[in-house]
Amino acid sequence: MIKQKWHTLEIAELFNSIQSSVNGLSQHEVIERQRIHGYNKLEEKKKKPVLLLFLEKFYDFMIIVLILAAIIAGLAGDMTNAIIIMFIVILNATIGFIQEYRAEKAMESLKKLSALQVKVLRDNTLLEVSSEELVPGDLVWIEAGNIVPADIRLIETHHVFIDEATITGESMPVQKNPNALADEPTALGDLSNMAFKGTLLTGGRAKGVVVETGMQTKIGEIASMLQRKDASTPLQKRMTDFGKKLSYIIIFICILLYVIGMIKGEEPITMLLTAISLAVAAIPEALPALITISLALGAKKLVSKNVLIRKLTAVETLGSVTYICSDKTGTLTQNKMTVVKTFSYSSEKIFNIDLLDLSMALNHDVSINSTGNFIGDPTEIALVEFATKQFSHNELEEIKLKFPRVAEIPFDSVRKCMTTIHQFENAYLIITKGAAESIDRIVNKANLESNILTQSDAWGNEGMRTLAYGHKFIEQLPKEINPTSIENNLVYTGIAGMIDPPREEVKEAIAACKTAGIQTVMITGDHPNTAKTIATQIGLLGKDEWVITGNELSSWSDSEFSNSVEKIRVYARVSPEQKLRIVHALQQKDHFVSMTGDGVNDAPSLKAANIGVAMGITGTDVSKEVAQMILLDDNFASIVKGIKEGRRIYDNIRKFVKYIMTCNSAEIWTLLIAPFLGLPIPLLPIHILWINLVTDGIPGLTLGNEKSEPNIMNRPPRKTNESLFSGGIGYHIIWVGLCMAAVTLSVQAWAVSNNKENWQTMVFTVLALSQLAHVLSIRRENKLIFSERGFSNPSLLLGVLLTFIIQLVVIYMPWANSLLKTKPLSMQELLICIGGAAIVFLAVEMEKLVKKFFFKKA
Repeated sequence: MIKQKWHTLEIAELFNSIQSSVNGLSQHEVIERQRIHGYNKLEEKKKKPVLLLFLEKFYDFMIIVLILAAIIAGLAGDMTNAIIIMFIVILNATIGFIQEYRAEKAMESLKKLSALQVKVLRDNTLLEVSSEELVPGDLVWIEAGNIVPADIRLIETHHVFIDEATITGESMPVQKNPNALADEPTALGDLSNMAFKGTLLTGGRAKGVVVETGMQTKIGEIASMLQRKDASTPLQKRMTDFGKKLSYIIIFICILLYVIGMIKGEEPITMLLTAISLAVAAIPEALPALITISLALGAKKLVSKNVLIRKLTAVETLGSVTYICSDKTGTLTQNKMTVVKTFSYSSEKIFNIDLLDLSMALNHDVSINSTGNFIGDPTEIALVEFATKQFSHNELEEIKLKFPRVAEIPFDSVRKCMTTIHQFENAYLIITKGAAESIDRIVNKANLESNILTQSDAWGNEGMRTLAYGHKFIEQLPKEINPTSIENNLVYTGIAGMIDPPREEVKEAIAACKTAGIQTVMITGDHPNTAKTIATQIGLLGKDEWVITGNELSSWSDSEFSNSVEKIRVYARVSPEQKLRIVHALQQKDHFVSMTGDGVNDAPSLKAANIGVAMGITGTDVSKEVAQMILLDDNFASIVKGIKEGRRIYDNIRKFVKYIMTCNSAEIWTLLIAPFLGLPIPLLPIHILWINLVTDGIPGLTLGNEKSEPNIMNRPPRKTNESLFSGGIGYHIIWVGLCMAAVTLSVQAWAVSNNKENWQTMVFTVLALSQLAHVLSIRRENKLIFSERGFSNPSLLLGVLLTFIIQLVVIYMPWANSLLKTKPLSMQELLICIGGAAIVFLAVEMEKLVKKFFFKKA
């Protein structure tokens, strides 16, 4: 069946086109259509098997290099190296797998599973069936409180309002009617005779014909956009780049060392083992594990702040974000209409009560449920909540008793107003509420100086929705109570302006983002005036920044949009497809984009963004499923916490790379230069592995606990193409590595020339202690270690102390001497090793002073 523009068809044409009738479908027709169209449900993304989820953790360039190194070591007979390297690889995979598996389980607990039941006419009999059994052509009944079960063309409505926020992003419920619409391009929010799957009836009742089911519905079309490959994270890109470059360097150095050895007449197998030792020295075995552990600890820390991380790399990605594209409704705002302004035209009071306040307390159909919450139309709830602030609960009850309702004329889309009639002593109080133009038509304008339309227009330009009130007193009710007999000759009572207000903490969060060099963009299906007002209130919209609508965006070519995208701060009345276009346009400008949202309409852009952030409370299951991060408290401000945490973690990863690669550089220089100086091979493979796993590993892991740098939120986001070695880290690795090697080789030369039998233990010890001295210095980027008050990372101090004690055990315990081929040192020899390490420490501290001097000069 070809898709049609169902909203353009008259009811008779509709039944004819979809081959149905006022009697509904027969059971035979239902079975046949289910065979053609399938069940009315969305296709779920197939979950990865647990084993595959675990095996994916090995699909990383650095991990693959480590596995190859382990295999070569094993083939060469060095089983100790092979086993330890594989242990590190498996540990890394296990940590990452456990974190993501737990996050998936947490996701499942967030889902609210419920089977919708729907009233449907089949074989001219009204039945109640599961929504999954609906087919195109079914005639269904829906009422207030129902979730719309499929895409439905309405054929009969009674005061129907539908909340379409999950599809369109529009915060206000939309009134519906069965009238056919013109065949022209129309936004989803303007299709007044359609009800879409997944939306909510907030008022009234309706009858309609199912026209689309399952993946053919609007919500299904959105879901189909989600079948895209996840965007790579900055950390993934940097680690892949780092791993490849490191591997090429390692291969070159190993080949060079092997060739030198063969030229000097060494045995091929001996040189192969030496080359493997050098590869072990160069490969940072602990790096993948440290990154995984750092991210896992960061994720755990964020859970306590109501941020659930579904993908570990999302922690670091958020720290790289340059743009946050945020949905308005429920994310930047409270998703709750609130009266923010009132203006009373009448000075008349009853029982010392202002007539406007009295009208708001009486003219509504809001009720209270068993939990004490208001239920009804969100606009009326806002008016009643405002009234409850003027009166106590007891006073409201007294008002209802003093002014009992005796009749009501319901709201309809033609009159655009609602009237309630209340008995007041020996007379009747008529209260009419509605659109300003409707009230203006039925007031008595004799001697009237004020104009309610002027006030309504002014507030409308501020983004508010306005409702006006009129009233009159009559002594007797007419025989027939209808709009003609009641709604005339009213007196202006007043006007109320309401808006979905911003969250209190959002303004501060957006200011923090600006300070951190991150732009926030509002993307909403709401009216441009409303979006502009909210954006201005929260400090999102600047003087020369733009607000555009979806229609304007549609008229732009890709090149026009690309040239303007960085000037736009607010997008109003946009479709899900346009949200995707916005995200892609920013990404093409080399921005890392975060998209926040809670609706089904946000899901494709959440998926396409570098990091999708869904809302945990109001968020739909679809949005949570595709997001990498979930805000469990729906608090936009929590994103700032994530940004700070992401930056801190990445800084600490850089510090670890700086630390471990400098240490590895020192080992490489030591092994490579020693033969040219006529010295024997300084270290055994077991010494290298020990340094890499223990001396590097324990202090390195504690670097992950380092607190954030003081200026962490006052600097711009990292460039998307920034290397792990930027900011002078590459130079540091080379020169400090050479410094460590120089100290180590000097100690070796002294020990060898003095015929020290334990010279290799001295080389092993001075290199290990130099690395401990190095980590103490680099824990702060530019701050001298002695300028700090106290020690902000006691775990690092304990790690260094523990490693020093272990090193002493290795030197002095007989069983350790046997295992690691070491010999005890005299006190003089130990002090020489400690002195060499002190030289390295002072050299790195001097580097900070030099950088500080040149930075100030620049």
